[in-house]
Amino acid sequence: MIYFTSDTHFGDARVLRIDRRPFANMVEHDAALIETWNDTIGPDDEVWHLGDVMSSRSTEDAELLLSRLNGRKHLVIGNNDPVPVTQAAAWASVQHYAEIRLGDQLLVLCHYAFRTWNQMSKKSINLHGHSHGRLKPVPRQFDVGVDARRLRPVTLEELTQP
Repeated sequence: MIYFTSDTHFGDARVLRIDRRPFANMVEHDAALIETWNDTIGPDDEVWHLGDVMSSRSTEDAELLLSRLNGRKHLVIGNNDPVPVTQAAAWASVQHYAEIRLGDQLLVLCHYAFRTWNQMSKKSINLHGHSHGRLKPVPRQFDVGVDARRLRPVTLEELTQP
Protein backbone atom coordinates (compact mmCIF):
# COMPACT_ATOMS: atom_id res chain seq x y z
CA MET A 1 0.00 0.00 0.00
CA ILE A 2 1.13 3.58 -0.63
CA TYR A 3 0.42 6.32 1.92
CA PHE A 4 0.86 10.09 2.04
CA THR A 5 1.40 12.46 4.96
CA SER A 6 2.94 15.80 5.83
CA ASP A 7 3.65 18.25 8.63
CA THR A 8 4.27 15.80 11.46
CA HIS A 9 6.65 18.34 13.05
CA PHE A 10 8.10 15.81 15.49
CA GLY A 11 9.87 17.62 18.33
CA ASP A 12 8.56 21.07 17.33
CA ALA A 13 6.58 22.55 20.25
CA ARG A 14 5.16 25.31 18.05
CA VAL A 15 2.55 22.90 16.68
CA LEU A 16 0.96 22.53 20.10
CA ARG A 17 -0.02 26.20 20.21
CA ILE A 18 -0.15 27.23 16.54
CA ASP A 19 -2.03 24.19 15.27
CA ARG A 20 -3.73 23.42 18.58
CA ARG A 21 -2.87 19.74 18.48
CA PRO A 22 -4.54 17.94 21.40
CA PHE A 23 -1.46 17.03 23.44
CA ALA A 24 -0.08 18.34 26.74
CA ASN A 25 3.55 18.21 25.59
CA MET A 26 5.85 17.06 22.79
CA VAL A 27 6.61 13.68 24.36
CA GLU A 28 2.89 12.87 24.28
CA HIS A 29 2.56 14.38 20.76
CA ASP A 30 5.44 12.44 19.26
CA ALA A 31 4.45 9.15 20.92
CA ALA A 32 0.87 9.50 19.64
CA LEU A 33 1.95 10.32 16.07
CA ILE A 34 4.41 7.40 16.02
CA GLU A 35 1.72 5.02 17.33
CA THR A 36 -0.85 6.27 14.80
CA TRP A 37 1.70 6.00 11.97
CA ASN A 38 2.60 2.42 12.89
CA ASP A 39 -1.06 1.41 13.41
CA THR A 40 -1.73 2.64 9.85
CA ILE A 41 1.45 1.70 7.97
CA GLY A 42 2.93 -1.75 7.84
CA PRO A 43 6.61 -2.60 7.39
CA ASP A 44 6.14 -3.32 3.66
CA ASP A 45 4.09 -0.19 2.88
CA GLU A 46 5.47 2.88 1.13
CA VAL A 47 5.08 6.39 2.58
CA TRP A 48 5.54 9.74 0.87
CA HIS A 49 6.14 12.38 3.55
CA LEU A 50 5.52 15.77 1.95
CA GLY A 51 7.71 17.76 4.28
CA ASP A 52 8.14 19.26 7.73
CA VAL A 53 9.09 15.99 9.36
CA MET A 54 10.91 17.15 12.47
CA SER A 55 12.80 20.08 13.92
CA SER A 56 15.96 18.18 14.96
CA ARG A 57 19.34 19.54 13.97
CA SER A 58 20.88 16.07 14.37
CA THR A 59 21.06 13.35 11.73
CA GLU A 60 21.31 10.82 14.57
CA ASP A 61 17.96 12.01 15.98
CA ALA A 62 16.42 11.84 12.50
CA GLU A 63 17.73 8.31 11.99
CA LEU A 64 16.39 7.24 15.39
CA LEU A 65 12.93 8.67 14.67
CA LEU A 66 12.77 7.22 11.15
CA SER A 67 13.81 3.79 12.48
CA ARG A 68 10.73 3.86 14.74
CA LEU A 69 8.35 4.52 11.83
CA ASN A 70 7.08 1.64 9.67
CA GLY A 71 7.40 1.59 5.91
CA ARG A 72 9.74 2.59 3.12
CA LYS A 73 9.90 6.38 3.44
CA HIS A 74 10.30 9.04 0.73
CA LEU A 75 10.77 12.72 1.58
CA VAL A 76 9.52 15.68 -0.39
CA ILE A 77 11.34 18.48 1.44
CA GLY A 78 9.37 21.12 3.33
CA ASN A 79 10.35 24.55 4.58
CA ASN A 80 11.01 23.23 8.11
CA ASP A 81 13.24 20.27 7.19
CA PRO A 82 16.81 21.03 8.29
CA VAL A 83 19.71 19.54 6.33
CA PRO A 84 20.51 16.88 8.96
CA VAL A 85 16.96 15.51 8.55
CA THR A 86 17.08 15.53 4.75
CA GLN A 87 20.47 13.79 4.83
CA ALA A 88 19.32 10.88 6.99
CA ALA A 89 20.19 7.58 5.31
CA ALA A 90 16.79 6.08 6.18
CA TRP A 91 15.02 7.92 3.33
CA ALA A 92 14.43 5.82 0.21
CA SER A 93 14.48 9.10 -1.75
CA VAL A 94 14.69 12.83 -1.07
CA GLN A 95 13.52 15.58 -3.43
CA HIS A 96 11.71 18.95 -3.49
CA TYR A 97 9.08 17.78 -5.99
CA ALA A 98 7.92 14.44 -7.34
CA GLU A 99 5.54 13.03 -9.89
CA ILE A 100 4.43 9.44 -9.43
CA ARG A 101 1.83 7.23 -11.07
CA LEU A 102 -0.55 4.99 -9.19
CA GLY A 103 -2.07 2.92 -11.95
CA ASP A 104 -3.25 5.44 -14.54
CA GLN A 105 -3.40 8.31 -12.03
CA LEU A 106 -0.63 10.95 -12.13
CA LEU A 107 0.12 12.47 -8.73
CA VAL A 108 2.05 15.72 -8.41
CA LEU A 109 3.68 15.87 -4.96
CA CYS A 110 5.10 18.95 -3.30
CA HIS A 111 5.18 20.43 0.20
CA TYR A 112 3.32 23.45 -1.16
CA ALA A 113 -0.11 23.63 -2.78
CA PHE A 114 -0.16 24.74 -6.43
CA ARG A 115 -2.64 26.92 -8.27
CA THR A 116 -1.88 24.90 -11.41
CA TRP A 117 0.16 21.73 -11.88
CA ASN A 118 1.41 19.36 -14.56
CA GLN A 119 -1.35 17.64 -16.56
CA MET A 120 -4.04 19.35 -14.50
CA SER A 121 -6.31 19.40 -17.56
CA LYS A 122 -5.81 15.62 -17.86
CA LYS A 123 -7.13 14.96 -14.34
CA SER A 124 -3.80 14.74 -12.49
CA ILE A 125 -3.96 15.22 -8.72
CA ASN A 126 -1.84 17.55 -6.56
CA LEU A 127 -1.01 16.33 -3.05
CA HIS A 128 0.57 18.83 -0.65
CA GLY A 129 1.11 19.80 2.95
CA HIS A 130 2.27 23.11 4.47
CA SER A 131 -1.17 24.67 5.00
CA HIS A 132 -2.20 22.55 8.03
CA GLY A 133 -5.74 22.14 6.69
CA ARG A 134 -6.38 25.87 6.34
CA LEU A 135 -6.71 26.17 2.54
CA LYS A 136 -10.08 26.04 0.83
CA PRO A 137 -10.17 22.78 -1.14
CA VAL A 138 -10.03 22.85 -4.93
CA PRO A 139 -10.85 19.94 -7.26
CA ARG A 140 -8.17 17.23 -7.47
CA GLN A 141 -5.95 18.88 -4.84
CA PHE A 142 -5.58 17.43 -1.35
CA ASP A 143 -3.77 18.51 1.82
CA VAL A 144 -2.24 15.33 3.25
CA GLY A 145 -0.90 17.04 6.38
CA VAL A 146 -1.70 15.41 9.70
CA ASP A 147 -3.78 18.41 10.82
CA ALA A 148 -6.10 17.88 7.84
CA ARG A 149 -6.17 14.04 8.13
CA ARG A 150 -6.92 13.13 11.76
CA LEU A 151 -3.18 12.95 12.57
CA ARG A 152 -2.57 9.94 10.30
CA PRO A 153 -1.16 9.04 6.88
CA VAL A 154 -3.76 8.42 4.17
CA THR A 155 -4.10 6.52 0.90
CA LEU A 156 -5.16 8.03 -2.42
CA GLU A 157 -8.40 6.05 -2.16
CA GLU A 158 -9.20 7.67 1.20
CA LEU A 159 -8.59 11.11 -0.27
CA THR A 160 -10.71 10.62 -3.38
CA GLN A 161 -13.72 8.82 -1.87
CA PRO A 162 -16.79 11.08 -1.71
